[in-house]
Amino acid sequence: MPRSPATDELALNDGHRIPALGFGLYKVAAAEARRVVAAGLDAGYRLVDGAELYGNEREVGEAVRRAVDEGLPRGELTLTSKFWGDPDQGADALRSSFTASESALGSPIDVYMIHWPRPARGQFVETWRAMIELRDAGRIRTLGVSNFTQQHVQRLIDETGVTPAINQVESHPWLPQHELRAFHRQHGIITQAWSPLGRARVLDDPSIRGIAEARGVSPAQVIIRWHLQLGGALIPKSTHAERLRQNLDVGGFALGDDEMAQIAGLETGERTGTHPDDRQ
Repeated sequence: MPRSPATDELALNDGHRIPALGFGLYKVAAAEARRVVAAGLDAGYRLVDGAELYGNEREVGEAVRRAVDEGLPRGELTLTSKFWGDPDQGADALRSSFTASESALGSPIDVYMIHWPRPARGQFVETWRAMIELRDAGRIRTLGVSNFTQQHVQRLIDETGVTPAINQVESHPWLPQHELRAFHRQHGIITQAWSPLGRARVLDDPSIRGIAEARGVSPAQVIIRWHLQLGGALIPKSTHAERLRQNLDVGGFALGDDEMAQIAGLETGERTGTHPDDRQ
């Protein structure tokens, strides 16, 4: 039986591991979050990607605790949160936000990230130092960043000596981020894709649809398989239990070289979200 990408794990540069395929909770209403997390865990996902910004951490924590109470080993789960950094960034704001997220979740935070570098503020290195202190105090297992460019990550490495284990960035066939992925490989950083389906816009591309029809799978499954074959991680989002299961069901086929080349030809550099330098 093919292995599930939810249980296939990627090695991190800090000695830990994460599932290659998780699910995200961006714009999942708090009232829906318990149900969505329960459906995801029931489907087999073992990485739940959340954030302070999403406003649903209390409900996420309740769903995780219920699953653990019903027998799911907590050690099998990776629970992610992110520091939003607005209106305040810097060390004090980071500590306050982390404590609030930890309390809301009612659970250890396995992966904690700076959500955006906000480079014009000039505080992301200070923020990173505060995260290192929390890790060294045993309150965070793995340190990551989100929406950092190569230049931002290099500053963290140069000024603190601590390399992020993960950089979560927008990536999909229109914006594969090959150059950034190559930099990540040099430093043992996992590329974790948000908006891996291009906010569903890429699903209508004729090339993707053609591959899906030939394979007897969905366009989303084709793109998820493409991400996995690039060697990174991804966190597609859905609030529908059936779609969560379908997105996970990609272990039974592999894209051929010609199909990967077809998808490579879709690169345009188009973003569906904000450029990291533009969010301040």
